[in-house]
Amino acid sequence: MDKISQLVARIFLGQIFLISGLLKISGYEGTQGYMDAMGVPGMLLPLVIALEVLGGLAIVLGWQTKLASMILAAFTLVAAVIFHNNISDQIQMIMFMKNIAITGGLMLLMVHGAGAYSVDSRRIKS
Repeated sequence: MDKISQLVARIFLGQIFLISGLLKISGYEGTQGYMDAMGVPGMLLPLVIALEVLGGLAIVLGWQTKLASMILAAFTLVAAVIFHNNISDQIQMIMFMKNIAITGGLMLLMVHGAGAYSVDSRRIKS
């Protein structure tokens, strides 16, 4: 049961980044404008998309999990501070707390690794 739980947890954590990155592609101009409005250069959007899509896939597959988790945890924490810092707004507070919770899950992956059903596990065995 532990092995399946680890896989499901990785899928749950990774999919939020994968889907978010893909949605940024279809809403490119709007996302770029929002970034600019929040003081983050919109020209960084391709890097954000690549980080979310590739990082999300790495987590789901369990490939370079500790590194991917560390990078995505830092990214998620920075995003919380930049984009969800108006904690007097209930929605922004919920979004901030969501990012903190995701960061916590990523930190657990960073410490414990991907688990048995992962590319990382297969590399260790070979």
